[in-house]
Amino acid sequence: MRSSHRTILRDGVAIGLAVGTIGISFGVLGRAAGLSPAMACAMSALVFAGGSQFLAIAVVTAGGGVPAAVLGGLLLNARHVPFGIALVPMLRGRLALRALSSQLVIDESTAFALAQPTPELGRRAFYTVGITLFLFWQAGTAVGALAGGALDPSAAGIDAAFPAGLLALLVPQLRTRQARVAALAGAAIALAATPLLPAGGPILVAALGAFVGLAVGRR
Repeated sequence: MRSSHRTILRDGVAIGLAVGTIGISFGVLGRAAGLSPAMACAMSALVFAGGSQFLAIAVVTAGGGVPAAVLGGLLLNARHVPFGIALVPMLRGRLALRALSSQLVIDESTAFALAQPTPELGRRAFYTVGITLFLFWQAGTAVGALAGGALDPSAAGIDAAFPAGLLALLVPQLRTRQARVAALAGAAIALAATPLLPAGGPILVAALGAFVGLAVGRR
């Protein structure tokens, strides 16, 4: 991944095409959940976190409240906290610029930035990949939101995008025994809580699985 600016841009565009496709899915599902095209596009621009956006749509569609959707999104994106700490040497500057840059802190931009040999190259990679993916995500959301009124997500299989997206986020994190135990414990807790809690609640209590993973890691 240590490469020239041109190669970074090329890789960013390749990833951006895939991200744009997922953005189309979000736009369609957002319309099916009752969002207007403007609301779906605003959510993608302000949140810019695919997993959290799909989670919010799923929770609200299932009858859950906004607090459950927000808390679920915060838990899902808690990994961005260490991302931001790791990127501090590359994103120095005025507070306003750093605040704007934080909107681009995602898995891909962080991975490309940290793979570079110097902070300067890392900074360039961060902004190149981050801005490219941001633009593709917005474009995909707009296309999906505008076309969503004419599509049935279930018939087209688009409703499978949310669980597929979560699995895509989860699989790379399961390299250690501790992570696998946490994931299995969280799934078990969510399944047990589903008959007892309102929509969105099982997702929140599933976070307790992380404590099981921590306990296993200390042994």
